[in-house]
Amino acid sequence: MVAAVVVLLVVVDVVLVALALGRTSPEQHGPAGPIPTFTSTPDASEPASPSPSATSVPSPNADGASSVAPSRNLLSALDGTEAWRASSGSCSADGPVLQHTTDGGVSWQPVTLAGDVRAISALRVSTDGVSVLAEIGDDCASTVRTSADGGVTWVDGKAGAAGAGITPEGIVLRTATEAAPCSDPVDAFQGERTTVVVCDGQVEWRMGTQPWVDLPLGGVRSIAVDGSEYTLARIGTASCAGVQIETMPAIAVTSSTSTTPIGCDSDADPDQPVSIDRVGDDVWLWSGDDVKVSANGGASW
Repeated sequence: MVAAVVVLLVVVDVVLVALALGRTSPEQHGPAGPIPTFTSTPDASEPASPSPSATSVPSPNADGASSVAPSRNLLSALDGTEAWRASSGSCSADGPVLQHTTDGGVSWQPVTLAGDVRAISALRVSTDGVSVLAEIGDDCASTVRTSADGGVTWVDGKAGAAGAGITPEGIVLRTATEAAPCSDPVDAFQGERTTVVVCDGQVEWRMGTQPWVDLPLGGVRSIAVDGSEYTLARIGTASCAGVQIETMPAIAVTSSTSTTPIGCDSDADPDQPVSIDRVGDDVWLWSGDDVKVSANGGASW
């Protein structure tokens, strides 16, 4: 009788874990094709190979003003050939630059934004269109804007459609703007149930509105999501002189959660801004002036 009860409890426990996984898997873009490689979606079946260098956009430049966030590079992909990228700009310095590629980063076309857009804090593409978290007007108020026609026209978007944003006021999430769990956050992501903020020397994770979990992990520069895993772009590791791609669980994160090295782009300059996105097995990596696409999860480029 005791053995039967034990077996029953084990079965119930397995079912509950499976349900939790289904509810908490992060969703980086809406209903996109392959889920974007950093913030978006890439997909390819051939062995990974370096994609041609892309034309450059202004690199992030901290302007030193306490009222504005440093400019950041943002990347969101729809599949293995189409992606969007932006240099976020800042409200007190250079404005944002938004570009679009449909040939795997071989060429990039500029996208016009409305004249009142002073900066971009978040970027996400899906099959429904592309959304940005824009800082609007003289007061740089955060507003989501969405385009369903490739950036020709823009309309007000749904809260959270552009993903989590980093602004001088804090981390802009789907329902509110909250104080960052650390000073000078590097990257941020919000899924259906989980939120991650990348900091200098650590990754902060939480489920819903629960307390933040501090994972000591240095050198992380960007984070992407695929199902129940995060994909990280990390510098300063012993095994990679450039940018190392690693994965880690996206649920049940603790202070001792470990990462799994996947591959290394030894040509990437670790001193340049780094941004990644992932869709399925396709990982996009933007470092300096170069954009590459890996078709095998970042194992090779």
